Amino acid sequence: MTIPSISHRRATCVACLRAQSDCICRWAAPVDAAVELLVLQHPLEVRNAKNSARLLHLCLPGSRLAVGEAFDADELARLLEESGKTPILLYPDTPGDAARGIAPPPALDEALLAQPSLLRLVVLDGTWRKSRKMLYLNPALQRLPRLALRDVPPSGYRIRKAHAPHQLSTLEAAAHALGQIDNDPARYRPLLAAFDGFVQQQAAKTPHLNPS
Repeated sequence: MTIPSISHRRATCVACLRAQSDCICRWAAPVDAAVELLVLQHPLEVRNAKNSARLLHLCLPGSRLAVGEAFDADELARLLEESGKTPILLYPDTPGDAARGIAPPPALDEALLAQPSLLRLVVLDGTWRKSRKMLYLNPALQRLPRLALRDVPPSGYRIRKAHAPHQLSTLEAAAHALGQIDNDPARYRPLLAAFDGFVQQQAAKTPHLNPS
């Protein structure tokens, strides 16, 4: 006799896409950002419990989140250029680009930063290695002017290993970048407070990461 299998799939939150027992929606703190945000998320990050991009997306009502590694050129062009906003890429200077066949990005026109409502900040969500591959596989991203963070504070991302103290989560990096463009870091502190709550929740599931 064959015994039919029983599905034990857990109920999932439709907003944060996590199991309802691990829902992070309570940490979402809506912030009215002057700059429109586009998050390009590596596929391997989608189901990573430690990933902060979904919370960032929930906190910024006007943001977009698209998943992919090598995007279709037309789709990526639409994501970058819709609504006529000017896209800039949140990414540090990478002197080794030439060795990989990547041309230097165009210089960022500082005058653009004086009109944040006309900008679309593009953030790559993934480990350093994954983001480098995304940049390499998508020439349209290589052609964007880049914004580098200044005076970056230490990360609070203790639930995930970083290679250096200045390496931030996607949410932290985006929050600091938005504050830098607006010249108003306080406006985006609710994002960092939401991130702290998220980290506490995830650390509680991994006792060795708790500071106590």
